[in-house]
Amino acid sequence: MHTSADGVAVLSHDPDLTRLVGRSVRVGDLTMAELRRIDLGHGQSFVSLAAALDAFPEARFNIDIKTDLAVQPAARAIRDARATARVLITSFSEGRRRRTVSALRGVASSASVFRFAWALIGAKLGLAPLVRLALRSLDAVQVPERAGILRVITPRVVRAMHSAGVEVHVWTVNDPSDMIRLLDAGVDGLVTDRCDLGKAVAMTRS
Repeated sequence: MHTSADGVAVLSHDPDLTRLVGRSVRVGDLTMAELRRIDLGHGQSFVSLAAALDAFPEARFNIDIKTDLAVQPAARAIRDARATARVLITSFSEGRRRRTVSALRGVASSASVFRFAWALIGAKLGLAPLVRLALRSLDAVQVPERAGILRVITPRVVRAMHSAGVEVHVWTVNDPSDMIRLLDAGVDGLVTDRCDLGKAVAMTRS
């Protein structure tokens, strides 16, 4: 989640347009109106968080707050849409996560890097109290299966997170065999670029 130049929460993973359209301009340097005019292919363009929440009133949203400037615009869009109950807030930054959550009473949230690092240490060492302390008041952890040479997701880690009362979501999983393997290992959710493949896997397991 980034913010346009005129303070609108906009759905964008990248901070700039380089990867998407080959333009070295930041999302935050353009107004929402300018972002809507950018052709992303297949008739698509940038969309505000408010518009997405309105267009999909029953969908659940996983919202990663990417910048400090996005905190208040994102919280405002969620409140205005009365969508707090169907949103999960996450951020690599504990400060951004905390500020966003404090503006949205009762919203679900997943661990920042700082909180998860302590939980992972506790899980690897078998220190259940440390895991519970690190994940207190959180609903999920959202992590890669591996970080460099470190294997993040193991049966022991999944059990430790579940024992602390949080779900385990893994990103970014685009291969059906990996999806099945992780779900069989007890993972609760998958972040994927291939929703079509993810849906097919889910349908076989329902």
